[in-house]
Amino acid sequence: MKIAVVGTGYVGLVTGTCFAETGNHVTCIDIDEEKVKKLSNRQITIYEPGLEALFERNIREGRLKFTTNLKEGVKGAQIIFLALPTPPGEDGSADLQYVLKVAEDLGPMLEEFTVIVDKSTVPVGTAEKVTAKVKEGAKVDFEVVSNPEFLREGVAVDDFMKPDRVVIGAEEPRSIKLMQKLYTPFVRQGNPIIFMDVRSAELTKYAANSFLATKITFMNEIANLCELMGADVDKVRKGIGTDSRIGNRFLFAGIGYGGSCFPKDVQALAKSSNEVNYDFRILNSVMDVNQHQKQKLVAPLNAYFDGDIKGKTIAVWGLAFKPYTDDIREAPALENIRILLDKGANVKAYDPEAMENVKDVFGDAIYYANDQYDALTDADALMVMTEWPIFRTPEFDKMAAALKNKVIFDGRNLYDLEQIQELGFEYHSVGRRIVK
Repeated sequence: MKIAVVGTGYVGLVTGTCFAETGNHVTCIDIDEEKVKKLSNRQITIYEPGLEALFERNIREGRLKFTTNLKEGVKGAQIIFLALPTPPGEDGSADLQYVLKVAEDLGPMLEEFTVIVDKSTVPVGTAEKVTAKVKEGAKVDFEVVSNPEFLREGVAVDDFMKPDRVVIGAEEPRSIKLMQKLYTPFVRQGNPIIFMDVRSAELTKYAANSFLATKITFMNEIANLCELMGADVDKVRKGIGTDSRIGNRFLFAGIGYGGSCFPKDVQALAKSSNEVNYDFRILNSVMDVNQHQKQKLVAPLNAYFDGDIKGKTIAVWGLAFKPYTDDIREAPALENIRILLDKGANVKAYDPEAMENVKDVFGDAIYYANDQYDALTDADALMVMTEWPIFRTPEFDKMAAALKNKVIFDGRNLYDLEQIQELGFEYHSVGRRIVK
């Protein structure tokens, strides 16, 4: 099949590459000339494990191409995916300007029946708005369908190639047939392709991400309660996670969620609820708790230095919002670094993949370490912000030698309490006893 993907961000590039991997001819379109030039020259523009090999192979074999020309890119395409940014507006609602502008441009370019797919995460009713925009210039039949993505950054290729489920909102039989044909190679193990009405498909993505964000936030609230009651959140997690009705995923306590999806989607669903006069109280609480949770370690850090960290040097391990990605959107590390800088502290940071992106935010206001131990040299304390595997089993003797004070503030609960106590560190984590 001939496929066009408009937008080459995380979702667009993974989508286009994986469709090419199953034999389709894919053209990815983006208005960023520099990005398109890099991609055409086989320079991948995001970090996503497993993507680069597929990307290079499909360019080499002629199934994956890139262009800035929308008309050229969509010519002859049976299916056009819109994988465009929908950033939150000032009021929290999803900004659809990019999606609707492309929809308006697409109308006159369609030459035969075409399926236009909203792959971006968009509010309920967006397909109707896109349909209206396309219809202004279209002279042939088309249908706008919803096909929300459920990709987890860091394992997005696996998620795409072996999805738990594929959700498609469509009504036109021709659209259903084309989408079924396109996705059948990805569900050979029997996972379902679920067809439904468009509005239900649009809401499904928001509902899924909001539920997962709620699950994370609930566990963080339990962690905070554990600290007050002298319980251990790790033991509580195991105790409830073995209940099949609850499950053991998304129950790890920490300093809150970030990324490109959860914060934006929870906010957008709450805003959409307000627009139909429904007070989604759970989501409002989730957003409030998560915002406070991101700053969870600031108070104990301040207390350790008797309320004054001015002039202190704080090492930060981890800048991305999660491991296996260079994405720093809504990353708790960034908020903590801003607080540290505002309080007059110096920051030495290390992340395996995200430092270049952080330089665009902080410039030379912080020190970018060559490795995790360089970040510790002459630092007064360590803060762990992201659970990269290399931080899980560090050389503790090397850490002790580099740090001025053997103190760790761990926002991801990486270390065993007994082990860290034997090593002589003071250790503050989330929902567990303080080790001194």
